[in-house]
Amino acid sequence: MSGNQTRAGFAAVIGAPNAGKSTLVNALVGEKVSIVTQKVQTTRFPIRGVAMHGTTQIVLVDTPGVFAPRRRLDRAMVRAAWTGAQDADVVVHVIDAASRADVEDGQGKAGQKRSVEDDDRVIEGLKASGRKAILALNKVDLMRRDRLLALSQDLFGTGVYSDVFMISAEKGHGVADLKAVLADRMPDGPYFFPEDQSADVPQRVMAAEITREKLYLRLHKELPYASHVETEGWQVKKDGSVRIDQIIYIERETQKPIVLGKGGATIKKIGELARADMEDLFGCKVHLFLQVQVKPNWAERSEHYTSIGLDFNS
Repeated sequence: MSGNQTRAGFAAVIGAPNAGKSTLVNALVGEKVSIVTQKVQTTRFPIRGVAMHGTTQIVLVDTPGVFAPRRRLDRAMVRAAWTGAQDADVVVHVIDAASRADVEDGQGKAGQKRSVEDDDRVIEGLKASGRKAILALNKVDLMRRDRLLALSQDLFGTGVYSDVFMISAEKGHGVADLKAVLADRMPDGPYFFPEDQSADVPQRVMAAEITREKLYLRLHKELPYASHVETEGWQVKKDGSVRIDQIIYIERETQKPIVLGKGGATIKKIGELARADMEDLFGCKVHLFLQVQVKPNWAERSEHYTSIGLDFNS
């Protein structure tokens, strides 16, 4: 390849919910482009992070987790994950190696068992598609090396992987090696995005995602999954600051006092945390105004899907 020839392509990052996909994408990009929480199914739609490696641009597609869908939103998320994989030049399957080892050793908890079942769904999906993927065994810092090697051999034996990388997305171990291989597998071509652009997400959508992340971190049980955030207003002021108006939709009136908190303390804290992240990301002062509205059937309204690129009819 000549010195000025460029490469550019798409790498889809797929896997079970909470396997560490978003953390890996952020690590590969070198900054936060996708929200991360300890709750499963945090990522609801494909987010594109843009990573540079020499003269190669890797567009990383952070997909929703693959799991057994129950609701319309679940089906739309899983379909978006597989669509992202089908359209990509390279597929990376992220597996939580520590959880899978615990389950295989008879020590797994319920959530870990579901994660293994979801991993197996991805493996079967890859078999059906006939595509080879790169296996990224994540959280390897939590395992004994001999157990990790045995797990790696078992998974490679499924026949759906071309390579295996052992990584810790959170600590950065093995990420540089994976990035180099992804860059090498991108096709020749011009860049899709400017070299200094780190994500292909509209600012209004990214702002809503930041607030949703704070909701997930502050609220518990099912309430985060019953919520949806939309940016309703975006006004750039004369002093360069931005006023952002957002609506937090919830499903039931009884959920409203939980989101608001005693004396409005919870919503205030969510707003403070979200505003700080937005100011870091957008590089300006942010005036954030949050409203909470009850919309019982928000998850059955098509506009809430099309606004974030999901297929309502999945």
